[in-house]
Amino acid sequence: MPESLPIIYQDNHLIAVHKPAGLLVHRSALARGEKHFLLQTLRDQIGQRVYPVHRLDRPTSGLIVMALSSEVASGLVEEFSAQRVAKRYLAVVRGIGPDCERLDYALREEDGSRPKADMPAMPAVTEVRRLDSVELPVSVDRYPTSRYSLMEARPLTGRRHQIRRHLSRRGYPIIGDARHGKGLHNRFFAAQLDCPQLLLASVELSVRHPVSGEMLRLHCALDPVMTQLFERFGWAGHLPGASGSSQPLLSNMRVTNVQNPEAS
Repeated sequence: MPESLPIIYQDNHLIAVHKPAGLLVHRSALARGEKHFLLQTLRDQIGQRVYPVHRLDRPTSGLIVMALSSEVASGLVEEFSAQRVAKRYLAVVRGIGPDCERLDYALREEDGSRPKADMPAMPAVTEVRRLDSVELPVSVDRYPTSRYSLMEARPLTGRRHQIRRHLSRRGYPIIGDARHGKGLHNRFFAAQLDCPQLLLASVELSVRHPVSGEMLRLHCALDPVMTQLFERFGWAGHLPGASGSSQPLLSNMRVTNVQNPEAS
């Protein structure tokens, strides 16, 4: 884990940083033996206490916001709880994902202490859109080639593992998802494409500033692992902050952009 976290935004009331994949946000009962946590790392880095206001799963990378006082934390938590915060994620999934779809599947909470069947099913909605696709001339599963898509996901509710569970239930599991994904594809990306992590990143967040009342729009770059994969697949034009389009890098593995996935 890094000794310091990239700071995306900071003022006297809140701070936004880039959380690396694999870093827990805070201590929990499921974190026995862990020594590194975002809260402690950031506290030591800026020399003051920070307060969590929303969740970002351990394997997910990208933008996360923290408050710098308990009063500001309460205001931000209210914004998140009332679903007045707009969030945007990028994910790499198996298959050719839907062009644009609203996934409305109720989800049972997963707290690790009780059987999922005993948990209530909570409303959960995620809007997804396919940004790009590629086809690799490699038989990872039962097909002679393998197709993958770059998906944009905008969760309208905040259930645990919501994006991962919704895309998996729809038939397009996120690469690197050990719990809801496909092991064959996860291992292929880890061994052959140098992507040994969950390919899901928080890249944008808009929230009303709890003190000024102005809308705060934050953007976050991808980590080096996902950035290199985007460049290899010809998706560099979809990198946060990028403009224009690009072509796949024809290195030791040829990739083909899927222009009309319904035609085959």
